[in-house]
Amino acid sequence: MHADLSPLIAATTTWLTRAYPAVGGAMASALCEAQARQAVTVAALLRYPTPMDASLAALAGPGGSGRLDGLSDTGHAGADTPQDDAWRSWVDEVVASWAACLLGSPELAAEAVAGLEEDVPGVYRRLVSPDESDRRAASLLRHPDLLGPVAELHRELLGTRLRPALPDVA
Repeated sequence: MHADLSPLIAATTTWLTRAYPAVGGAMASALCEAQARQAVTVAALLRYPTPMDASLAALAGPGGSGRLDGLSDTGHAGADTPQDDAWRSWVDEVVASWAACLLGSPELAAEAVAGLEEDVPGVYRRLVSPDESDRRAASLLRHPDLLGPVAELHRELLGTRLRPALPDVA
């Protein structure tokens, strides 16, 4: 993973776990966060595949959570102080949308992981093949109806990234 993506991954993971919190106690929260972090990491690596892409994203900034907050009814209505909201500026809408797509479809997640250049078997197991405790802990995070509005924002772009168009043959 590119070090420049760490703040983006952390903020986008935080956004997802706040928008779609774990169901259960501390263990469920940890399982939910692990799944969200795996999905966000895969999405970020697909979105910013080279160190140069990651550096440019860090330089320009990812855009923030404004539109996502409106779509997901996160309860964020400016109640926090500006210092409490600083992390929201590091949320990447496209990465959050792609992560939502991956969380909603283990098959799509497996395809996305296969498309990564890094080959570390099992590192994304909770994303690709969640067990019953993973599913139970992240029932909101993986619920297709709840994820739908966020996933649909950039689903087509993810499809293009995973399955580039074939060149026209004349």
